[in-house]
Amino acid sequence: MSPIAVEVLDTLSNREREVLSYLAEGYTYSSIARRLSLSPHTVDTYLRRIRGKTGINNRAHLMILALEVSKSVVSR
Repeated sequence: MSPIAVEVLDTLSNREREVLSYLAEGYTYSSIARRLSLSPHTVDTYLRRIRGKTGINNRAHLMILALEVSKSVVSR
C-alpha cells in the first residue's frame, strides 16, 4: 500500500473503513446498510465524510480507495 493510502486510512474511522470494504466487494449502498443495520442515508453520509476527508470527488477514485482499504483490512 502506498504511503498516501496509509495516511488516508489513518484518518478514517473503523466504520468508514468497514463501509469502504463492503463497497470494494461490490455491495450497493442499500445492501451495505442492511448488513450494518443502518439506513442507506447513513451509508451515504459515511461516504460523503470519506470524500470530504480524502478530497475524492468521483466514484472511480472512491472505488480505488475502497480497494486499497479492503486490502489493508484483510492484511491487518
